[in-house]
Amino acid sequence: MRIDAYNQVNQIYKTDNKVKTKQVSKASKRDEVEISSFGKAYQTARQAVSSAPDIREEKIAEIKARIQNGTYEVSGEKFAEKILSKYDEYI
Repeated sequence: MRIDAYNQVNQIYKTDNKVKTKQVSKASKRDEVEISSFGKAYQTARQAVSSAPDIREEKIAEIKARIQNGTYEVSGEKFAEKILSKYDEYI
């Protein structure tokens, strides 16, 4: 075995040299999140909807009074149109 041949190959590839690396400095920036104006408006609207009651008491009181007075009438055509419009959404 020829050692001088090994030394020549070693010099070609320079495997015995140490590789110098730079130290990485710590990042000083932090992650930031910015909410768009649309996002802020959406959040405000969502909070307003969630805080609103599900039942509109004033509307119910008005309809109850009209039923008791006998003045509440439902149009058959409008009722059918509402049913069909809901049915069309599922088709």
